[in-house]
Amino acid sequence: MNLHAQSRADPMADTRAADRSPRRHLRRPPVNITPAERAGRIVLGVAAVITAVVLLASAGSALAVVLEVLLGLAGLDLAVTGAAGHCLLYQRLGHVPARLRRTS
Repeated sequence: MNLHAQSRADPMADTRAADRSPRRHLRRPPVNITPAERAGRIVLGVAAVITAVVLLASAGSALAVVLEVLLGLAGLDLAVTGAAGHCLLYQRLGHVPARLRRTS
């Protein structure tokens, strides 16, 4: 039975096929970071990642390695949220910058 014949026999077949689509879950979250903050996050995030990599090259103790990895992860988070324009923490706290609020 081909797909066209199956969809005539089962009207919900198309809906179920759409539910299995991997793109269904790829909705882009709304922007909740201002353009200036986005640029700052990207610049500081990349700087933190570069600093962490440089410091890791000369790390002496286990504590230094852990702290430098944490610095790199924090920088990566800043760079990604800046590039995406969406901060999950802002969303959870309900924070919307004044410049992005819609006036009704």
